[in-house]
Amino acid sequence: MGDIMHNIQLSTQITAELAGKRLDQALATVFPEHSRSRLKEWVDQGKVLVNGGVAKRPRDKVLEGDQVAIDAALEVLSDWTAERLSLDIIYEDEHLLVINKPANFVVHPAVGNRSGTLVNALLHQCPDLKQIPRAGIVHRLDKDTTGLLVVAKSLIAQTSLVTQLQARTVKRIYEAVVYGVMPAGGTVNVPIGRHPHDRIRMAVVESGKPAITHYRVIKRLPAHTHLRVQLETGRTHQIRVHMAYLHHPIVGDKFYGGRLRLPPNASEALQACLRTFPRQALHARQLSLVHPVTQEELSWEAPLPEDMQQLLLTLAAGSL
Repeated sequence: MGDIMHNIQLSTQITAELAGKRLDQALATVFPEHSRSRLKEWVDQGKVLVNGGVAKRPRDKVLEGDQVAIDAALEVLSDWTAERLSLDIIYEDEHLLVINKPANFVVHPAVGNRSGTLVNALLHQCPDLKQIPRAGIVHRLDKDTTGLLVVAKSLIAQTSLVTQLQARTVKRIYEAVVYGVMPAGGTVNVPIGRHPHDRIRMAVVESGKPAITHYRVIKRLPAHTHLRVQLETGRTHQIRVHMAYLHHPIVGDKFYGGRLRLPPNASEALQACLRTFPRQALHARQLSLVHPVTQEELSWEAPLPEDMQQLLLTLAAGSL
């Protein structure tokens, strides 16, 4: 990847309030821009000094007056280039950037996608993101999923958002159009991991990571259902895998949807629409989280994109 290291040099004196706490706990309080796991790793690597000597263990207690110094490095981006690409920015301040991602837009550069990605666009919009791990990306949307994505513009925001995502307190609500008429909403709670025979696909597997998806019916159509879906966990392709597991795959999902299903008596317009809809009909509609610095509860919405609105109209018109 050719990433380079960004030097981190910090120092502090332990106050009476922090005396008696674990070293990693005290450091996380003083330097909230760094996660406890990152600080623990630096202690383990010998990058933390207490009163001039290398700290031995993250769990060692600190005393009032202890002088603590950190001399470490963060891996940051070096060979991802900034590109002038248009971004639909919903919200921006010095810590957060929320965008409404269009379809056919890859989030991260990778083999085969070195340019034209969201990260390339972000580095042009905010060059300082080079100093943030993963360019501030804390969660992803698939290439052809549209909607809201939050990016951390500062280290304190990156640490806070990762913590909130791990604690499952970030609220992410999607809209999806699936095959078949679903009688009611419900919850899917089955683990997701790599497909045992196809490494680029995800699947419901016993050895996978916990995955929980809540869904409710917005509208039943003649042969399809318009759903509101809320993620409790954030596994790769989670909604797509869980809907396929329920035998109600997302319309347009060529990866998990199986063969094309045309309803009996489908009009020519409906047949053409289902044959040509170019992506999975999935949109990240709402995003809610706590601001990393102000602690204010923030929420954003992105209306359903034109292609999904048109799809719903055609599906509602339905049969001949």
